[in-house]
Amino acid sequence: MTSISKLLLVPLISVFSISATAEVAIHNLASGAEVDSPFPLSATAITCSSQKVAVVGYSLDSSPDSTFFEGTLLDASVTSSAGAHTLHVKAWGAQGAFCVTDIAITVKPGVSGASNKLFIPPSARVVHNLQTFGDWKAIPDRGVGGRARGAMALVNSPSIHGASRKFFTSYRAAGGERYSINFGDDTRATNFFYDAFVYLTPSTSTVANLEMDMNQVMPNGWTVTFGIQCDGNSGTWDYTFNAGSPLHWVDRWAHSKSRCNVQSWKKQVWHHVQAYYSRDSEGRVTYHAVWLDGVENPIEATVPSAFALHWGDFLISNFQVDGRGAAGSNVVYLDDLSITRW
Repeated sequence: MTSISKLLLVPLISVFSISATAEVAIHNLASGAEVDSPFPLSATAITCSSQKVAVVGYSLDSSPDSTFFEGTLLDASVTSSAGAHTLHVKAWGAQGAFCVTDIAITVKPGVSGASNKLFIPPSARVVHNLQTFGDWKAIPDRGVGGRARGAMALVNSPSIHGASRKFFTSYRAAGGERYSINFGDDTRATNFFYDAFVYLTPSTSTVANLEMDMNQVMPNGWTVTFGIQCDGNSGTWDYTFNAGSPLHWVDRWAHSKSRCNVQSWKKQVWHHVQAYYSRDSEGRVTYHAVWLDGVENPIEATVPSAFALHWGDFLISNFQVDGRGAAGSNVVYLDDLSITRW
């Protein structure tokens, strides 16, 4: 299911011309529900005022912004601040009819499994289902040595909501392949919440590290790297930093005190990976915590991580698979990838 940022399929002039409430069915939430953030939202709208539904979506409270999905089925991960909210689940007919079902929900403090309280403001912007975007690129990571080659495909199995991204990586001498997607150009945001599901196959006995990074270009043109990885060599959650200066950078990994070994992850199971990190105006990054399947792994490290790379105003998400041993190949799947920023 592809998220679209603008309502392209329905004439904008008539989009609010007809209103109804009974034709949008919410499957997994009832009015008064208490939920964590982010929380899953599943809904269906087949018709709206006798018109075939073209687009579904949702919004919270009085926000003028909606998140849209093409088609009749809405499966999303919704991020919200703690407290009482009104959730508006919407549908638009092909000729402009508009239908909505409103329910009251209460979002519990923090993220699922978090002991430190993470409050995401209502004004936060979130991009959903990044794994479905069509401009992913693959390139070997020269920094890890060895050689690698990668290929990708969108598949419907295994998947959580029908569209996961399959990564096939072959390598020699512990090489790694980096897969990347450009998803925006926000230079002002300073807080980021990463949320994804990762599926390991039996072939991933050849995986040494799973790396999940993000890059942001700040207003001064420097690129900040937010990097975390589950390090199968050291058995720790690692984070990146610049051991030099922005102009003369030396990129490095540091080991946290939190344990992680990708080889200990169960195979043929979806694993929930979440991370919260922030930056200051100089490009110093604070890695707050990583959550694996709802269990918090605190990091709480502040490090310099700005690089004068002379890039454009990009937001980039990277997913990297590093090989284990002399040679091999593996398949990993990624689903429900969302990044929230504020």
